[in-house]
Amino acid sequence: MSSADANTQNANPFDLTGKVAILTGASSGLGRRFAEVMSGAGATVVVAARRAERLDELANALPNIHAVPCDITADGVPAMLVEAALDVGGQVDVVVNNAGISRVLPAVDDDLDDFRRELEINLVAPYELARTAGRWMIQSGDGGSIINIGSVLGVGGGGKLKVPGYAASKGGIHNLTRELASQWARKAVRVNAIAPGWFETEMNSDMFATSGGMDYITSNTPMGRPGRGTELDGALLFLASDASTYVTGQVLAVDGGWTAI
Repeated sequence: MSSADANTQNANPFDLTGKVAILTGASSGLGRRFAEVMSGAGATVVVAARRAERLDELANALPNIHAVPCDITADGVPAMLVEAALDVGGQVDVVVNNAGISRVLPAVDDDLDDFRRELEINLVAPYELARTAGRWMIQSGDGGSIINIGSVLGVGGGGKLKVPGYAASKGGIHNLTRELASQWARKAVRVNAIAPGWFETEMNSDMFATSGGMDYITSNTPMGRPGRGTELDGALLFLASDASTYVTGQVLAVDGGWTAI
């Protein structure tokens, strides 16, 4: 191949054409946007969430979307998602661990079973999907990219927000990202995380609906505003694509400066 041909082939390193991705938590919020972005970049995307009707609507609205309604914490679901990706595309190139929940309450009032459930969804299930997909990526010899969705509340405590389970699970997913990256780097499996700041979703809609919540967000974000719907697109495409082939073990904060102060 000539250098001119190589330059032409690599003209768009963010292109996902021919890649097969698995995306959890795809029925709303950030997950729906991630599905739109990866589909728009050419990927075939297996989308997972509990709300079947939302997934069906997504599959009808976008090309190359394959809906798999499921509870990601149920036994055998990670293996089922990997098999679904293999069925539709013959490979697994990208995994985006996006599904999560958040509870707001003081630690002294917490229920331990509810705390465990939060960790099960936010940390244990992503670990099992990463482990299952990572095993296939290693055995195939083709490698891949695993992207965990963390949070700025996994970098520091929630303070006034009082989110013990969420902060614990997101802090855990950040360091799990580093651990898996260090184990799999020589196997061509990259593991990174995105730590969003304040982006409006169903999960945090109460914060955005009150003047006190908005004041908390704007006064603590150096840019003075929450994130816009498209402002995670570049980070996602960067980590999912060949644009980041020498990047692993990183937690990329997209937060308007929240973690800078």
